[in-house]
Amino acid sequence: MTLYSLTYTLHVLPALIWVGGMFFAWMILRPATVSELDTPARLKLWPEVFRRFFQWVWAAVVMLPVTGIGLLHLRFPSLETAPAYVHVMMGLYLVMLALFLRVRLLQLPQLRRAVELRDWPAGGAALGRIRRLVGFNLVLGLSLVAIAAARPIF
Repeated sequence: MTLYSLTYTLHVLPALIWVGGMFFAWMILRPATVSELDTPARLKLWPEVFRRFFQWVWAAVVMLPVTGIGLLHLRFPSLETAPAYVHVMMGLYLVMLALFLRVRLLQLPQLRRAVELRDWPAGGAALGRIRRLVGFNLVLGLSLVAIAAARPIF
């Protein structure tokens, strides 16, 4: 395995975990919890789901720029000579990171607090805000994966 292949593999895996995890949560886990759990049980479940998933997202948040910069240096003489799709991918990463940090640092504490206080309406509102941000991040992540796969010429 070449250094480029190893770096590329270490770049793709965290992206798959992050985007795939959002897809699973949005498209499968959330609808299943809505149909099978009452509101208090559902709201108690999500902080634990996020705690476990966000450990993996933190790893992705670190690995993606490290391996991305490595790939950039292995493939192109400089950032200025990299194709436009590389710049777009970097920009989308930053937006996704900002949305993740908003969920993790602002929205998730509100959900935890509401669950601790058994304030189910506030918990539902917090979870709704998280759901919308994760949905937007999922669309960005899927777009980023499509751009990476297509490597379009802009």
